[in-house]
Amino acid sequence: MKKIYPFALLLVIAAVCFLSCKNTPSQPKAGIEKASYSMLPDGRPVDIYTLRNEKGMTLRITNYGGTIVSWTAPDRNGVYQDVVLGCDSLSGYLKGTPYFGAIIGRYGNRIAKGKFTLGTTTYTLATNNIGNHLHGGIQGFDKVLWEAIELQGDNPTLQLRYFSRDMEEGYPGGMQAEVTYTLLKNNTLSIHYSATTDKPTVVNLTNHAYFNLADAGKSDILGHELMLNTPMFLPVDSTLIPTGELRPVKGTVFDFSQPTKIGLRINDSSDIQIKYGLGYDHCWITAKSNSRTPENIASLYDAASGRFMEVFTTEPAVQFYSGNFLDGTVIGKGGTPYQHRTGLCLETQHYPDSPNHPAFPSTLLNPGEKYESTTEYRFSVK
Repeated sequence: MKKIYPFALLLVIAAVCFLSCKNTPSQPKAGIEKASYSMLPDGRPVDIYTLRNEKGMTLRITNYGGTIVSWTAPDRNGVYQDVVLGCDSLSGYLKGTPYFGAIIGRYGNRIAKGKFTLGTTTYTLATNNIGNHLHGGIQGFDKVLWEAIELQGDNPTLQLRYFSRDMEEGYPGGMQAEVTYTLLKNNTLSIHYSATTDKPTVVNLTNHAYFNLADAGKSDILGHELMLNTPMFLPVDSTLIPTGELRPVKGTVFDFSQPTKIGLRINDSSDIQIKYGLGYDHCWITAKSNSRTPENIASLYDAASGRFMEVFTTEPAVQFYSGNFLDGTVIGKGGTPYQHRTGLCLETQHYPDSPNHPAFPSTLLNPGEKYESTTEYRFSVK
């Protein structure tokens, strides 16, 4: 038997270790990275932050509008791909988009005729949607530059801060808003919203991500299976303002209490509500009031990829919008024209037009109080 000398043995072990390490995929390193994104027309620099967890999920968020630019999630084969609509560069967002991935405020959704009253004072807001106020107005929180702070800890976290001055977009009170994005180890994105004010005001913050779990907007979302853990929805008038009625979903085209393909009843024009929304653009509500613990309100499943997303929130409602107004005019990532219903939104929030409906859960924020809300988007595969 040929003798192997200690030095030669060490070389053999080293070679085996090298080949083994070379053929074994390296574990992604969790963390957060900052890079320059571009510059606003007034010369202010805009940054983009990449959050990455140990499993390989990544989010790219810019401090312009707090916008989620991209978000990767695994399919059943472990392949991570983008699942949200968006633009390739800042210029795309500056040209105007239907709020892709942005923070919405001060008030997400609609306020009738752009008016509400606090005490004896009536406030007038911009009417930027069928005679109503939508998503904070002409320059809502989706179009401002946020201060970004990278927070240290076990999970990559980005905190965004913005001070909205008194009477900005017609809203009373100087309001300090904070939105914190935390990417958890179990492929969950936690979004925590908070705000304080120096005068009575109204606030209803949310995120406007457009999801397509199959291919980030190259195909439609009609085959996605949606479940909404909500017993009621809010009927609207022809301008999409709630009538004040809380209507049970059971037995209607709005019943997603079991996983249901979005396209199954989306064109059922026998329901006037479908006509008003040109599909689904309504608020589904829970049987509870605002909770401090996020509870499951929705889930979304794409059978082709196996991607499964659950939505947990402390909010009492979720606006499901089926991308009815996408028409191919907005060119998205990779030169993709976003066609009709190629993305959907699940915007956790308080009810639309709450300031004008005393029976709805209040969106009033007073000095000395703190507005807080948490929503989690949790990804897995089936």
